[in-house]
Amino acid sequence: MKYKRLGDLLISIGLVSEEQVNEALALQKTTKKRLGDQLIASGYITQKQLIEALQMQLGIEFIDLSKYDIPAELSQVIPKSIAKKYGVVPVRVSKDMLFLAMSDPMNFMAIEEAKSASRKKIVPMIAYSDAIERAVMNLYGNEGALKAIEEMKREITGDSASAGGAFATNFLDSDEQSAPTIRLVNSIIERAVTLNASDIHLEPRQDMLSVRMRIDGLMRNIMQIPKNLQEAVITRLKVMGAMDIAEHRIPLDGRSNVRVKNRDIDLRISTLPTVYGQKVVVRLLDKSSQILSKEKIGLTGEDLKKYMSLISHNSGVVLIVGPTGSGKSSTMYTMISELNTEQVNLVTLEDPVEYNIDGINQVQINEKAGMTFASGLRSILRQDPDIIAVGEIRDGETAEIAMRAALTGHLVLSTIHTNDAISTLDRLENIGVENYLTSSAMRGIISQRLVRRICPHCREEYTPEAEELDYMGIKNTGDIRFYRGRGCPQCFNTGYLGRTAVFEILTFTKEVKKALMKNLDRDDFMKIVRGGDFVSIFENCRRLVAEGITTVEETKRCINTED
Repeated sequence: MKYKRLGDLLISIGLVSEEQVNEALALQKTTKKRLGDQLIASGYITQKQLIEALQMQLGIEFIDLSKYDIPAELSQVIPKSIAKKYGVVPVRVSKDMLFLAMSDPMNFMAIEEAKSASRKKIVPMIAYSDAIERAVMNLYGNEGALKAIEEMKREITGDSASAGGAFATNFLDSDEQSAPTIRLVNSIIERAVTLNASDIHLEPRQDMLSVRMRIDGLMRNIMQIPKNLQEAVITRLKVMGAMDIAEHRIPLDGRSNVRVKNRDIDLRISTLPTVYGQKVVVRLLDKSSQILSKEKIGLTGEDLKKYMSLISHNSGVVLIVGPTGSGKSSTMYTMISELNTEQVNLVTLEDPVEYNIDGINQVQINEKAGMTFASGLRSILRQDPDIIAVGEIRDGETAEIAMRAALTGHLVLSTIHTNDAISTLDRLENIGVENYLTSSAMRGIISQRLVRRICPHCREEYTPEAEELDYMGIKNTGDIRFYRGRGCPQCFNTGYLGRTAVFEILTFTKEVKKALMKNLDRDDFMKIVRGGDFVSIFENCRRLVAEGITTVEETKRCINTED
């Protein structure tokens, strides 16, 4: 193959200018990205344009890795270090030829190293870089896990000592000298981080230990671990979480911090006894993540105006509500970063502290030591605060202290687990907060869900079924166009790529406060609410469908419309 520099090829076909390539090369010195990736990051070309150009100019075959199962034995042909370093993955072997999927098929150094390692003639194929990263993780992640499992089988002597040991702070490439149990658990956590999973579930079954991960809100099967290794794996996780490894009869909670791919990950580990053993769930919190802006979390139009109005007050309570995994913490941190100025004393009570923010006082809850949300909130009130952020209202005592703090001139932000804005009022009443206190202190309630976005790379228009129109309450489609994702390599054939929040914001106007004080029934109360500027979460979902951001199917999955 005759080698030619990528920049020269793209200039020659008019896809980019020489100035753009030179600018990307200058940025490349600090970002350390490949030239193609840097040109894409700078917005000069898209990955699709790059792939089409290379296909046309070089005659290189494109491979959709999301539809291709790579044989596990190919992990022995190209070392993991080369695959990760150059962003390549072996696809198949034919006699003396190795077909190699590459994000940059013009990287002759990658081709030469692959040729030297495999001792075969390299046939480059082009694939999306994120698809290659996932394929590398699947091929070599499974390889590391399977190798560790085989070693564990050989080492089983009835002694679980190998489950312990010191846990490496950074295990991007697990220490080959570590015990196989440690390497197996490390590889599972590393894979979860690579796939941007929010939770890892290790579920005991009758004949094996199932490993599943929650990715973009949905559970996916990852691997199975032999039943006779179950206890060692679970014990290892309990050691990491500083939990009692001898206790199997009651649920336990623990915590650990690890560093993966230069990202600080906080692990919240919980166990639950089941008929086939202890189930373990690991929640992953990325402390290295950037706090999002109000626009990036999905606040637009009237919702953005209401949001800005709520945080402009210097007293009152603002609650963020929704089920687990609906993005409440992200919205709260967005609020905190907006309100964080040198003119105010802002104190947070968190369990755990997910992001470290300069300029605010963050307090970690420690219930074992007696530091609860209620006791912490009382102490904070003696610290001359202007703004108080309480991670979660879990009981009536915390809720009442928060309400009374708001009445004495403090702005209080908090979250609570309820389904929507209106049911939050029922929840507060059920935990013992009087309606007069709620109506006096409350400024607003923000309810939210996370819905998946249609993949922009395979988005296509379609004609909806009558059932879909009926569900969305649309009688006349008019100018509305319906879209869905066809499924492509970029979104791993799901039709969705990324998520956005959808909101309903209830502001406490004089009319709403009066209605709450009168203890009206739900139907009458809703008439008052809807008479104002309230827009339900379902109506906002319908708007996202009309704008081609999400689908009717995703709305059905995320939003409960029975009321």
